[in-house]
Amino acid sequence: MGTKKKIAVLIPCYNESKTISKVVKDYKKALPEADIYVYDNNSTDNTDVIAKKAGAIIRYEQRQGKGNVVRTMFRDIDADCYLMVDGDDTYPSDNARKMCDEVLEGRADMVIGDRLSSTYFKENRRLFHNSGNRFVRFLINVIFKAKIRDIMTGYRAFSYDFVKGFPVLSKGFEIETEMTIHALDKNFKIVEMPVEYRNRPGGSRSKLNTFSDGIRVLNTIRKLFREYKPMRYFSIISFIIGVFGLVLAFPVAMEYFRTGLVPKYPTLMVSCFALITALMLFSIGVILEVMVNKHRQLYELYLINLKKKESK
Repeated sequence: MGTKKKIAVLIPCYNESKTISKVVKDYKKALPEADIYVYDNNSTDNTDVIAKKAGAIIRYEQRQGKGNVVRTMFRDIDADCYLMVDGDDTYPSDNARKMCDEVLEGRADMVIGDRLSSTYFKENRRLFHNSGNRFVRFLINVIFKAKIRDIMTGYRAFSYDFVKGFPVLSKGFEIETEMTIHALDKNFKIVEMPVEYRNRPGGSRSKLNTFSDGIRVLNTIRKLFREYKPMRYFSIISFIIGVFGLVLAFPVAMEYFRTGLVPKYPTLMVSCFALITALMLFSIGVILEVMVNKHRQLYELYLINLKKKESK
């Protein structure tokens, strides 16, 4: 008989006293063999006390922000499968077993609980959340040539390799976007599974700010686009600046060919500066692309060594 696979349910929490007991009990029932971890992120409403009474293992993260919590969870806990879910009771536990099986049976490194193909747009009553989810999904699928249906869901299952090889940089709610982009870039096996989504129960308040957190997410996409796809990123900027330089240069060149004179020296100087800048940015993109590809090779070697350690 093979060794029993270990499942860890990870629940990052900040002031979820209204719902955390039900969430813990639901996932204990769905995955009775799993360890349920609640990471309390400076709650002031006794979330930790309530979660402990419900049967969860309580741990703490003092640095505020979901990204900080995820970083600590991933570093601290060893398991064969990690199921991450929010503590607000918006994700029923019905799909928990299926999501974990996808990882444990080797079909996925990350299972995405896809709300957007299910009940999200019907249940979620915040208009800008809905349009923001669509816009972020569109951007990432275009930039990274993917077909992911739900980028920002907090309901996911992960393999050991993904968790231990994921360098968490985000501090807040942009962590889900970073996870998705990392998985796409490093060619991890991704499976999407439609899951039911329900709105928060009465008295439970979302910590996500539509505009400030939305700006953070967009800035994260910009940074990761630059870091993971530098050739495309800098080529686009180079092209825009280059076209600007050529537009300025065209009338100056036409005047020179017609009269042999260059009456607009400032325009010529700005044009030359723009064209040189465009060339430099393109060169930076080429150099960084080589470095990124080398990093991908090293990352693959890291995963091979991780597998060897895991099998010992």
